Amino acid sequence: MNPFRERKNILDAIGRVTRLTFSSDEKASEVMKTCPGCGQKYDSNEWAHADYVCPSCGAYISMTAAERIKKIADEGTFREFNRGRTGYDPIDFPGYEEKIQKMRKDTGLKEAVVTGSCQIGGEKAVLCVMDKRFMMASMGTAVGEKVFLAFEYAVKKKLPIVIFTASGGARMQEGIMALMQMARTSAAAARHDEAGLLYIAVMTDPTTGGVTASFASLADITLAEKGALIGFAGQRVIEQTIGEELPEGFQRADFQREKGFVDMVVERQDMKTVLARLLYMHGRGRSY
Repeated sequence: MNPFRERKNILDAIGRVTRLTFSSDEKASEVMKTCPGCGQKYDSNEWAHADYVCPSCGAYISMTAAERIKKIADEGTFREFNRGRTGYDPIDFPGYEEKIQKMRKDTGLKEAVVTGSCQIGGEKAVLCVMDKRFMMASMGTAVGEKVFLAFEYAVKKKLPIVIFTASGGARMQEGIMALMQMARTSAAAARHDEAGLLYIAVMTDPTTGGVTASFASLADITLAEKGALIGFAGQRVIEQTIGEELPEGFQRADFQREKGFVDMVVERQDMKTVLARLLYMHGRGRSY
């Protein structure tokens, strides 16, 4: 017997477009969105129904944190925490405060990651989703703090954690304080691992820089969306550094899977099914 079918609620919960239960100031998406691949336009409902994959050419479009949570969390189960955590301007970087205020106004987010608890296919988990609309989801003090606290919550409640990464790396406007978040989040991931709990990272396009070099690469299971750019430095920088030409697409998800950096490349429409099954297999016999 297929063990994945022993719990009916796993498959019952798959594929629903769920409703966020936390209060959010996030603005409604544009009525029409254009496919980056073929230029076709579809309204928000059509994109949501197609899992934000172009019906014409199959290209992926970016998802907001709210859209991602609606697709992954079971209906009515997501509870956001640490929403009010915000960063600061530790080095008085010119124009930084104004830029942050504009990002908050444009996106309705306080910072570049949304964290909370939920159920995925009936399995309890902590869920973190990075949103690249907010300064390319760069990791400053607030992002690092929210990820750190998410791991700490997961340890306290003995829960697995799933993190959807999408980032340009450490936030240069916060200087050394941003770089310190690499060590801080890595230490939190290590404590979660020492507690014997499951950590699944889902790398989306792009996952780069200090996020790749810290918590994004420390998961027990590393998944990636099709075509996601995954790496530390850019291709041109690497080529200039080592003086060699690199193969085309060497930082894309499929190449990373072939080389063992990623465990599985998952189609977007299958992501919730895969996560639910992994969480179920890990949780069998446990009492969360």
